Amino acid sequence: MAEIKGQDDGVQIDLISGERMDGMASMEKIRMILDGVRDGNIVILEEGLSPDEESRLIEVTMTEISPDEFNGIEIETYPKSETADASILDRIMGKESTKKLTVIGPANQIQTLHKDETLISALVSRK
Repeated sequence: MAEIKGQDDGVQIDLISGERMDGMASMEKIRMILDGVRDGNIVILEEGLSPDEESRLIEVTMTEISPDEFNGIEIETYPKSETADASILDRIMGKESTKKLTVIGPANQIQTLHKDETLISALVSRK
């Protein structure tokens, strides 16, 4: 996630592959996401977070909110087709897939306009 100096006329979007996230512990993922969002970036995760990781991300975010510095996050997720990705055993055992696209951004810069099973439409503003 290289930062481009002198580029104040746009919004940086960090697209993070599932492969990069696979080798990270839960708190490493959360820290990487929050550090990016605190810098004003929009973070898009190819494969999303587990429900526990998503809950922990929200918990950590709540502890870091401060009126003058950090307003929190906006997070939207939609799952990829469960039947195509999950094995029969996974479906029987109730294992949830983390294969879902997740969009995370600063609460004061991203506004969800529309969300359904196949589309997340968001308005992103500059600082």
